[in-house]
Amino acid sequence: MTASGAPARTTASLSAGDSRTVGGLDLRAYLELKHAIHRYLLDKLDPQSTSDTPDDQQQAQVLATIRNVVSQIKIPLSDPEKDHLSHEILNEVLGLGPLEPLMQDMSISDILINGSKEVFVERSGILEETKVVFKDDAHLVRIVNKIVSAVGRRVDESSPMVDARLPDGSRVNVILPPLSVDGPHVSIRRFGQTPLTDTDLLANQMLNAPMLGLLKAAVAARLNMVISGGTGAGKTTLLNVLSAYISSKERIITIEDAAELQLKQRHVVRLECRPANTDGKGGVQARQLVINSLRMRPDRIIVGEVRGEEVLDMLQAMNTGHDGSLTTIHANSPRDALARIETMVMTANLNSADKAIRRQIASAITLILQVARLSDGTRRLTHISEVTGMEADVISMQDLFVFEKQGISSDGKTIGTFTATGIRPRFAERLQTLGINLPVDMFQPTTPRRR
Repeated sequence: MTASGAPARTTASLSAGDSRTVGGLDLRAYLELKHAIHRYLLDKLDPQSTSDTPDDQQQAQVLATIRNVVSQIKIPLSDPEKDHLSHEILNEVLGLGPLEPLMQDMSISDILINGSKEVFVERSGILEETKVVFKDDAHLVRIVNKIVSAVGRRVDESSPMVDARLPDGSRVNVILPPLSVDGPHVSIRRFGQTPLTDTDLLANQMLNAPMLGLLKAAVAARLNMVISGGTGAGKTTLLNVLSAYISSKERIITIEDAAELQLKQRHVVRLECRPANTDGKGGVQARQLVINSLRMRPDRIIVGEVRGEEVLDMLQAMNTGHDGSLTTIHANSPRDALARIETMVMTANLNSADKAIRRQIASAITLILQVARLSDGTRRLTHISEVTGMEADVISMQDLFVFEKQGISSDGKTIGTFTATGIRPRFAERLQTLGINLPVDMFQPTTPRRR
């Protein structure tokens, strides 16, 4: 410490192979300095001023204190660099440290932290490395605990994995050593404050107007739908958009591992799974919530994602009067989605014959919507497929709309078209009886399909 009581400048050297500098300081020295000032301030600041939700006046007071401390230290930084340092320390004291600017950037959809020295973000479907670094793994773990403790979770060596939902709706997954070999790993899936609408999906060319018209009619007709796709393909986004077409007069129950759906209807009951405590007790799984939801007089049940035995109860609900249910599943094609559902049902009820399981699936599900993230980062609804029944021992399906990829442009963009296959869906008569009339030419192919 200096004579004034402020922390002295550190002179730690750089780690091997890292030559980054900030002003006249190497990166390691800069991080050490920031850490030292942070520790000093924690002892000096009024706890009330660093509460979880400090107001603007409290933040201004804390920032003024930080600037005063920084100004007393003889360091080779310019005034703008000192001001930047002061704001970074403010983020350490009141926010999430190095993560705070990333959490404030609404263009970022994913934050991926691979140890203390590698932080990647995804913007518009493209991964890019950032300049964000943590002092060390202990610093990263401290920030992680600040995140998860705010939602009543904990992560340490005795509980090295955690899934949590942040107050802004973002989803965070953490895994610590010894399970992760190269240090703590954190994945944060961001969700915008304003969810995307059908207009946004059209503007982003995730689907076209005829496809959207069909899906809107399918929701109104209470058809059971499964949205299939890989990680980050846009399953939850599409589910949010489709849910907006549900009548406000219906009672909707949502079931999720970590609540992230953003339904706008008034009559929505949100249920969330609960992990077991450190003794392995108290956990509540999705299957228990699905079973319980049937006793809550739902008009529609929305399961954020089926991953296991709960799919059996979901299918039974679909087959016993709870039409219009929606869910998502991880799969690479509509046919793969059916195979995964069948496998999950078998784990829940090993005594069922394969054919009986397939009949139950075929009678419960009407549409499978396949979404994909393409090589250029864009999302596309690649298939709208109708489940038509059984042929012998196989579930039969037919594609109504497909995205036909035609190549890659010179700037790396995917070229393709949405095409109606020319097949009229079997549920068209059901729509007509409900007074839902689709355009006559909706299912006419717009371009010849290549075989």
